[in-house]
Amino acid sequence: MSSFLFNLLLKPAAPPPNGAAVQQPHIPYNIDWIFPRLRRPNRLWHIASTGVIGLVGFFSKIVIVWLNKARVHNIDVLENALENRPKGKSLLTVSNHHSCFDDPGIWGLLKLRNVCNKNVIRWSMAAHDICFTCKAHSLFFMYGKCIPVVRGGGVYQPAVDLCIEKLKLGDWVHVFPEGKVNMTKEDLRFKWGVGRIIYEAPDLPIIIPIWHIGMDDVLPNEPPYYLRMGKKLTYNFGNPIDLSALMERLRSSPVSEEEARKQITDRIQEEMMVGVEWEGGKHNLALINIIPHASCF
Repeated sequence: MSSFLFNLLLKPAAPPPNGAAVQQPHIPYNIDWIFPRLRRPNRLWHIASTGVIGLVGFFSKIVIVWLNKARVHNIDVLENALENRPKGKSLLTVSNHHSCFDDPGIWGLLKLRNVCNKNVIRWSMAAHDICFTCKAHSLFFMYGKCIPVVRGGGVYQPAVDLCIEKLKLGDWVHVFPEGKVNMTKEDLRFKWGVGRIIYEAPDLPIIIPIWHIGMDDVLPNEPPYYLRMGKKLTYNFGNPIDLSALMERLRSSPVSEEEARKQITDRIQEEMMVGVEWEGGKHNLALINIIPHASCF
């Protein structure tokens, strides 16, 4: 079950020069058949997805809300975006990545009617060489609204294209811009995939940053790999990031797509870093005075 959560992004890359030789990442299992099914889900997909999303969502709530001690700040920002944003308005969430249980664990904080609803819950990229290694695994993660991303495949690949398409439909897409589980919690430069997704989205989505601490205590990054109980967790859901002025300037000035992606990604990282110190301080307070999260039922 924990492998559900290896939701990763990709390394920044520009289209290769004409004639340049590019070493392609190894793909152990053919994932080409998955994208058409995610792009145009049939009735079977909707039925199976309802079951998978409901099961995983309820499991996440049990682990995070009932078996651990979560201190949650401003989750109403995300809940409000999920329930009250205008029809057709897309939503993009970005967060740090400390554990393989970040996704779906974080979403266990949401109300049951949201976390268990396949029409509400996010689309998220998942590592092709971990989550999509055989037909059975591929079906499970596909029904869980996961999109196979080829790590090292660059920003121009089907997973990123599909994320842009989902935003065009007004859906919710989640991205881990660090591009991997940051086990050492070092300052990693965000990958440019998130920049391309925002830049090429037909309409600027609502962008909500999330910063969390303690998820790697629930599912450590070193063996033995099993879910823990009674851990202290802190979550901060930030206010939406306003990129309207930046986007207007980029579209009206003669900058390359690569430069535009870079500037957008840098801005997202700057906004995310604002919450790091705040979150760390709140987490230290939470260690002294933990209250179980009770507002998400």
